[in-house]
Amino acid sequence: MSGTSRKIRTLFLSDIHLGAKASNAAALLGFLREHQAEKIVLVGDIVDGWKLKRHWHWPQSHNDVVQKLLRQARKGVEMIYVPGNHDEFARDFQGLHFGGIEVIDRTVHETADGRRLLVIHGDQFDVVVMNARLLAHLGDWAYVAAINLNRFIALIRRAFGLPYWSFSAWAKLRVKRAVNFIGSFETTLAAEARKEGLDGVICGHIHHAAIETIDGDMTYVNTGDWVESCTAIVEHFDGRLELIRWMDVLAKREADARQPSVQALPAPDVRKTQAA
Repeated sequence: MSGTSRKIRTLFLSDIHLGAKASNAAALLGFLREHQAEKIVLVGDIVDGWKLKRHWHWPQSHNDVVQKLLRQARKGVEMIYVPGNHDEFARDFQGLHFGGIEVIDRTVHETADGRRLLVIHGDQFDVVVMNARLLAHLGDWAYVAAINLNRFIALIRRAFGLPYWSFSAWAKLRVKRAVNFIGSFETTLAAEARKEGLDGVICGHIHHAAIETIDGDMTYVNTGDWVESCTAIVEHFDGRLELIRWMDVLAKREADARQPSVQALPAPDVRKTQAA
């Protein structure tokens, strides 16, 4: 593990789903310890109200994430909370501040290089979530089943020294309708940003991390999630946006740690060689 914090201008996180058993809060804590941001934007579904309504699940690691974020806010880190559909209860508190965290439905982030990006969770443009809540909940149940299978596969792969691989992400991208939905979601969000005269959009919701250019000039950024892929978007001090896949970082560290150290061989004695 790195012994120093990596300083960044802005950190974008979404879809942590605290309160859900599938939330990888422990991995997020490790990530937060190694990244020090001047500004943190929480792009929705930080708490999973859907799961908490059905079954209370709040282990210490989930509480630790909340406390970590609150401490950052108290230390002067600018923090903005843009609620999503799983934590839609927070939308009732728009414009208010809690422990230094501002709650707002959408915002515009200006990067260090001057780009103005719409920040929104994205569920507002998901027809299923907006118009078929029962179907959305059934989809949520199927997603949890895929996550459970994903964790079993991950244990097997780790036992054989193989890198992390997401079955649920693989399955999702192999389904034609899911691929079409992702493409439609991206273009719809980019169009919304264009309509507002902005340079792009940063969103969450669909658990598919990406940094892309749409229609040649619109920046589309999706923060991913902390359920399966464990991804975040960071903005560097020059305005450059980077997608960090934290599980890949950890897997590389494990692989490097397993590599045997190579001892340098002594140089041959040239004089003895010539004499022979």
